[in-house]
Amino acid sequence: MLLTDARQSPSPNFDERPEGETISLLVIHNISLPPGSFGGPWIDLLFRNALPPDAHPYFAGIAGLRVSSHLLIRRDGELLQYIPLDKRAWHTGPSQFCKRTACNDFSIGIELEGSDQIPYTDAQYERLARVTGIILERYPSITPERIVGHSDIAPERKTDPGPAFDWPRYRALIQPTEGCP
Repeated sequence: MLLTDARQSPSPNFDERPEGETISLLVIHNISLPPGSFGGPWIDLLFRNALPPDAHPYFAGIAGLRVSSHLLIRRDGELLQYIPLDKRAWHTGPSQFCKRTACNDFSIGIELEGSDQIPYTDAQYERLARVTGIILERYPSITPERIVGHSDIAPERKTDPGPAFDWPRYRALIQPTEGCP
């Protein structure tokens, strides 16, 4: 499923979900490249396997990663889609939710351009809430209790979306949508 209001930026880093798998989890992440910096082409290049390792010292250690997320919400609220929602993006790594491992098999990943300690923008919360409403309508197995942070499913490895993410604010904004996305 492609979202009509998202700028499409296809990533090769996906595959098919296991046969018969129900999409039942939404995972909220954050990303900034280089860490703590916003804007620029770096996230897009990382998800499309085109990040130049010599453009910044941090990039040398991650340029070879094959990762992706279904969606990215930039600081200004722009929505980018890398992977169709019905496909398996490579966003969680080793993970577990309700005693099930391999969360990529049954989840949708949304990256927020941000970091654990820097507040997210009003535009990001508004866009995230609208997109979440569309996802909840299209994938009814995702309930509000099945919307988690990356840190919830990989607590030994991940901290995102971090303490700067206002979960009560986000949850208060979520409204299922009516009609087609």
